[in-house]
Amino acid sequence: MTHTRYLVHGVFWDGAPAQSVGHDGGGPALRLQPPSGDLREVSLEAGARLGFAVADHGRFCLGHHKVHSASSRDHILCPASAPAVKGKQCERCFVLDDSRLIHDFHRGGRVPDGLLTYLLQDHWLYVATFAGGASKVGTASHLRKWNRLAEQAAVVARYVARAEDGRVVRILEDMVTREAGLAQQVRSAAKAEALAGPLPAAALDGINERHAAAVRTLLGQAAVDGFSPEGCSAEGFSIVDELWVRPAQAAGLCAPTPRHAYPHPLEQGKHGFGITALSGTNALASLAGTDAAFVVNLGRLAARTVVLGGFASEVPAVQESLF
Repeated sequence: MTHTRYLVHGVFWDGAPAQSVGHDGGGPALRLQPPSGDLREVSLEAGARLGFAVADHGRFCLGHHKVHSASSRDHILCPASAPAVKGKQCERCFVLDDSRLIHDFHRGGRVPDGLLTYLLQDHWLYVATFAGGASKVGTASHLRKWNRLAEQAAVVARYVARAEDGRVVRILEDMVTREAGLAQQVRSAAKAEALAGPLPAAALDGINERHAAAVRTLLGQAAVDGFSPEGCSAEGFSIVDELWVRPAQAAGLCAPTPRHAYPHPLEQGKHGFGITALSGTNALASLAGTDAAFVVNLGRLAARTVVLGGFASEVPAVQESLF
């Protein structure tokens, strides 16, 4: 065990998959910030072990992003290591973060030149379905077309449109929410809860396929109508029908095998487990001393400080209550 305190930035999926089903590109990792500020990553691939103790109460600022282009951005750490008051940021970093301006760009909001370059690249509109059947419409930049869905813990997803820029895709997204009733967010807690008992693969694929087909029909009509109500040219997007390639690391969580919600709060205490699968920020974990498997939402660690070491999670005292 070391005594170094790390600020957890969250779970990240790097790379992109090859086109063959089940083949991964980059592997998932837990990104950590030591006092020196040089970020490091701990692998979360199948077979890895994660042991940590939560070092401080509360959450601390993760800094902000300065976007220079479609492929270049700087992550600027919080100089004060201040408590987080707006999500995972202090008020100063929240105001300075270029990323927050993305959501008002399609409503006429002004953005810096670097962020404008990012927004002018192609974007994708998708429909994602999660383990319990909840579905959402969302957007991804071309460079993060695959990663976006991997990090969101989608079980099934389909791309339904390719847009010429970030403004057009967000107009489409709002239209789908308004006309088709698809939400733009699903709570991370709900995703984790659903993974404790996922619906069968065929059922989830059917749900996703129906939603995607309805959205493509809606988009087709919008193209015919010229999209004039939103001031968006019909030439600004094309309808597509493309299945997202789910990462192979998620297979164990998406299969209908017995598992349980992790019984300990991640906001405090000592934890340690082996990782057998990962979907988004959710790990399928094995604990020493029991054959039971547990779903751990590692996203709950974001903006908290931890110490790494050979810690082990306590096995639930009455295991029979889990079954």
